[in-house]
Amino acid sequence: MNRTIQHTYHIPGTLTANVSIPFKLYSDVSLVHVSAVGSNANDATLKIGNSSDDDAYLLAAGIGDSGAPVEFDRDNFVGGVDPHIKKGTTMLLTLDYDGAGGAAAQNVTLVLTFTEG
Repeated sequence: MNRTIQHTYHIPGTLTANVSIPFKLYSDVSLVHVSAVGSNANDATLKIGNSSDDDAYLLAAGIGDSGAPVEFDRDNFVGGVDPHIKKGTTMLLTLDYDGAGGAAAQNVTLVLTFTEG
């Protein structure tokens, strides 16, 4: 069985601008699950991609409201598969804090689950 790796990000307070989180992984991985939530009723959206295509893995989708996380998996990922991401790829999480001008998210938590290999 491949090792499971989780990345957790928490952004406290009321967001007033979009947030981009770039990072690199130390090995080849597959993205298998994402959980995303704000503490309030919000219109924020999340997309996941890489430095050359910011929604290569997950097209913009609403995050959870009022502490109830929304989950994404292969049914939601681009192409209907767990994206395989090569070592050294610059991953990019893009959080639109209010969607299309709606309610800004507060206290956002994102959890990404990868399997190594």
